[in-house]
Amino acid sequence: MMKTFQADPFALDFDPRTTALVVIDMQRDFVEPGGFGEALGNDVSLVRGAIEPCGRVLQAARDAGLMVIHTREGHRPDLTDCPPAKLTRGGKTFIGEQGPKGRILVRGENGHDIIPELYPVAGEPIIDKPGKGAFYQTDLHLILQSRGIKTLIVCGVTTEVCVNTTVREANDRGYECIIPEDCTGSYFPEFHKYALEMIKAQGAICGWVTNADNIIAGLK
Repeated sequence: MMKTFQADPFALDFDPRTTALVVIDMQRDFVEPGGFGEALGNDVSLVRGAIEPCGRVLQAARDAGLMVIHTREGHRPDLTDCPPAKLTRGGKTFIGEQGPKGRILVRGENGHDIIPELYPVAGEPIIDKPGKGAFYQTDLHLILQSRGIKTLIVCGVTTEVCVNTTVREANDRGYECIIPEDCTGSYFPEFHKYALEMIKAQGAICGWVTNADNIIAGLK
């Protein structure tokens, strides 16, 4: 049975049976003090506001029986999947260095894992990705295709980097994406604003933008 999300630039019809929630990189390294985000000089309080609305959307998706997928950005312990262009920022090496939560952005370390508030439950796939987009060098597309998914609700951090990249990758692969703006966050509020405007511009050129309340209402 088709349902509707109220959104910009216009409402989006969807079928819950072919809709999935994708929670992007809500990891301790990005949203908690002492992780990669803070190591780069960012104020993590600017992204923590997305946690509570994300939690509400996550619960609504679970209650509605939607497929739920989580992603984590990070690298092999030997960093063989981390290109030199990504390894350094501002002339310094951060990825793989020791931090308060273990080696920064390394799979298996404490900081690489998803925050307790949004932790996956049994049966929710976790996509470990080496890049910004969730489709790059992962089996996300295969997983979605195997379940006949057509519509993606995309939450997470950061709006202008991993969320935006994933939405653009999904759009090129034929998925309809809707982003609840309060369920995403950026260390730069102006980037958050314009990243969402880019997505919904020109008649939803890459996707739709809404909020957590509209997602929850649409799922009921």
